[in-house]
Amino acid sequence: MLCWGNASFGQLGLGGIDEEVVIEPRRCDFFINKNVRDVGCGNRHTGFVLDDGTVYTCGCNDLGQLGHDKSRKKPEQVGALDAQIIVAVSCGEAHTLALNDKGQVFSWGHAAHGQIGVSIAEDYIRVPRNIKSLSDIQIVQVACGHHHSLALSKESNIYSWGQNQYGQLGLGSEKRKESAPRHIKSLSGIPFAHIAAGGGHSFALTISGAIFGWGRNKFGQLGLNDETDRSDPALLKSLRSQKIIYICCGEDHTAALTKEGGVFTFGAGGYGQLGHNSASHEVNPRKVFELMGNIVTQIACGRQHTLAFVPSSGRIYSFGLGGNGQLGIGSTSNKKSPSMVKGNWLTHEDYVRRLPEANGCYCVKRIYSGGDQSFAHYFTIQNCLPPDDFRKCNCSRKIWTLDEALIRRWLNYSSGRLPPEIVNEIDKVFSSAASLNGSFLSTSNNDHYRTSSKFSGVDMNVARLLLNKLMDPSQPQIAQQVAASLEKNLIPRLTSSPPDIECLRLYLTLPECPLMTETNNFRSLAIPFAKAIVSLDKAPLKVLENWWSLLEPTLYMRIVQLYKDVVVHLLKLPNNRIPPAEQWIFYTFLNTAFGVLEILHRVNEKAAQIISYDKFYIHEVQDFVDIRKDYFNWFQQQASGMIADPPVTICTYPFVFDAQAKTTLLQTDAVMHAGGS
Repeated sequence: MLCWGNASFGQLGLGGIDEEVVIEPRRCDFFINKNVRDVGCGNRHTGFVLDDGTVYTCGCNDLGQLGHDKSRKKPEQVGALDAQIIVAVSCGEAHTLALNDKGQVFSWGHAAHGQIGVSIAEDYIRVPRNIKSLSDIQIVQVACGHHHSLALSKESNIYSWGQNQYGQLGLGSEKRKESAPRHIKSLSGIPFAHIAAGGGHSFALTISGAIFGWGRNKFGQLGLNDETDRSDPALLKSLRSQKIIYICCGEDHTAALTKEGGVFTFGAGGYGQLGHNSASHEVNPRKVFELMGNIVTQIACGRQHTLAFVPSSGRIYSFGLGGNGQLGIGSTSNKKSPSMVKGNWLTHEDYVRRLPEANGCYCVKRIYSGGDQSFAHYFTIQNCLPPDDFRKCNCSRKIWTLDEALIRRWLNYSSGRLPPEIVNEIDKVFSSAASLNGSFLSTSNNDHYRTSSKFSGVDMNVARLLLNKLMDPSQPQIAQQVAASLEKNLIPRLTSSPPDIECLRLYLTLPECPLMTETNNFRSLAIPFAKAIVSLDKAPLKVLENWWSLLEPTLYMRIVQLYKDVVVHLLKLPNNRIPPAEQWIFYTFLNTAFGVLEILHRVNEKAAQIISYDKFYIHEVQDFVDIRKDYFNWFQQQASGMIADPPVTICTYPFVFDAQAKTTLLQTDAVMHAGGS
């Protein structure tokens, strides 16, 4: 491990050194022969997670942020976490969060703002505690701001707690602190890939590169073209098409990494931390021009400085505040544009080629930063894997999504009773709108990053193949569990106003699930799903209509056929067998199914017929409905403006009538008008 920057509190882990400032990378001997999994940097303390799941901390301990009472100058193990396998750590100004391999969160340190998520009478705690209110939730990521905390669950729910002075918890206009984690419900259903927290601002990044930001915005650090704080998550529209795959925050600035290896920065620029060769603040994301031409694969933000790693040269670049040596350039100067961190850097290829002659040269595995300190984890002769690439997904920190590997694992259990953990996984995936919205994405050319109101980002063929594969007849228990989760948890929670277009993907993919087309599931799945469609507000429904209009005819026909089948199924029910109390429910069901067909017909006509107009004909209508009587009821309803009895008239939906039915209608109309004259 190499380290540089402020050492005055021992936060670099170098032991009892004389210097308070380390101006260029120095090897931290403590980590020789130790593999580091993660590093969290607070303002004056640092946490390290080793591959064996142990946690070490060093630096300032005034508020218990180290989790132990041992030496502060060199890393010491947090003994209270001995029984845990820790996989990630994050540090705030004076508090620390640790995440274990089971998705549980432990916290310690400064608690005055509620940032440790545990209600205590004291201002701080020195011994790590499990955040009990999250114990039933599997957390995959944690992030600390100065005095607030964020957590992302496996189901893609984001929780926030701590200080809320600037709205950094994203919970709406009430800006009181929260001592226990609260779900940010306004982001429900969105498939998230990453969370980040700055001094008083917060970010969440979706799987397809949409960015939501909230909290402090005094310097434009939310990138929203203004300097107004936000207490509700706001979409950063200007970066939506840029294929953002990673985001990190300083005290008052933000950096974002693109799939192509470009870097955007915005917010406070007073020390040059934006890298634009100026000290100006930026309220809009701006590309770091001097890094163009290099493919950046890692970025990290300190309090008021930024790091970027370029694997093709093996070099780390830094810019911003340098007063504590945090830029690693051999001086304490500030830099307004990217400058190379001092060191004998080798690319991974050169390092492997030159072994063992590469002594004294370093090949970077991963960079870390926070506060006024910076770290670079480098490779050893025993461990020569390629450097981390933030553009590639870390599966251990990922939300649930349905893919071939997961389905294969579920199907691998021989027919018989499914293990509880598999039942639980199936339930989690099919109860979570976000999980389904993050599944079946079009990965060729990273197409799903182009998601817009005109493009869903979904590979419908993959959706059909995987959902059909999952519904293996030899594994009926899987189908039963999927049906139960969809019926009880997923469909009833669908809202009329989803927070983002990525929440609409399941409206495309769910009809591909064979369960939807089974007659015995019409009442429990297909009809409630239809109700969710017709209940969508105007704007989201317009997006869904756009997406539908781009479907291949066979896929479009499948949805049309599903709801034609539902209508026929309902019409077949003998009226005398439906109790009077349930008549209204029956007509509501019928109206809902017809409502979806009406939308599909409208889309079809507008798109110059994706499928032939006669594909909407329901030939069985005449077998179950007296068309003359239906027309008479409809005519009276139109004339009086009152709801007819029965409340559903098929004539309201004339596109379902075939030629024979239309002939009957014309004859009936002629008779009525002849009688009227």
